Amino acid sequence: MTTPYDIITRAMKDIGALAAGENPTADEAQDGFDMMNDMLDQWSNENMMVFYKTEIIFPVTQNQIQYTIGPGGQVGSTFTGSIAGNVLTVAANSVTKGAITIGQTLTGTGITLGTKIVAFETGAGGNVNEGGTYLVNKSQTVASTTINGYYQRPLTIESAFVRVTTTSNGVPIFGGGLDYPVAVFALEQYEMIGLKSLNGPWPKALYYQPSELLGTIYLWPNPAQGEMHIFAYTQFQAFANLTDEIQFPPGYINAIRFCLAERLMPMYGKANQLMMAKIEALAAQGKATIKRTNMRPPQVSRYPDQLLWGKSKDAGWIMDGGFC
Repeated sequence: MTTPYDIITRAMKDIGALAAGENPTADEAQDGFDMMNDMLDQWSNENMMVFYKTEIIFPVTQNQIQYTIGPGGQVGSTFTGSIAGNVLTVAANSVTKGAITIGQTLTGTGITLGTKIVAFETGAGGNVNEGGTYLVNKSQTVASTTINGYYQRPLTIESAFVRVTTTSNGVPIFGGGLDYPVAVFALEQYEMIGLKSLNGPWPKALYYQPSELLGTIYLWPNPAQGEMHIFAYTQFQAFANLTDEIQFPPGYINAIRFCLAERLMPMYGKANQLMMAKIEALAAQGKATIKRTNMRPPQVSRYPDQLLWGKSKDAGWIMDGGFC
């Protein structure tokens, strides 16, 4: 298990601030800890440094256009569960609001601050098979209680679709849902919509407005039904203390170590020119490796909406969501 304290110690040895066998003082460790969290906060703004997209799921409410997201926002989940060690157990059919997904921060009686869902086990989440087990990032013991899960405020929204309940002769089709793409509008595009309260069967587009604590999602047209699935890059969360377990994919610990060492060099002034050049090269190499791994191939082409707006009930009608 690697902790922030371990990385700070290695980074200080890399720049000659510590000798073999030495450990940082409490003040040195705290300075390094604060600098590490500041660095990860900056990385959240570099898309290719972020390794995971959070899927944000919430049911739309008829005639409600605006939805807030973030701590205390409207978008999130409520369910009954318990925690033993790093395993969250969700009772069957206990979700009373929203959907359980990876990346949600959990709150409730006895739950450790900063507890997040980090992986599926027997539970699948996403309104598929939510009863079951999930992995959380902090080991603890919590008796069965009501748990609320919220999403961090996204910096931006990358893509979205809406799942619509669909039946044929009263029988659900494909489990009751078909998915339609939802366009993500910039502010200028949203401003050009003349009738923002237009009623429609389900959302065709959204506009996202982030603020300091909460973000607001605006749906268009005014929906009658649907379950939104929105994808946003996950923000790096600040470590709560020096002994937190670091849970990142391969390559991140090395990049954090040398990028932190690069930032610590001016503070201690121990590194010579050769050492500084080597640390800077290793830091750049570590970030470049991560970005190559996270790089997405460019989208070569996409059918424009005009080509999808065809006659009623043809392929264009289905892909367009059945209305223009």
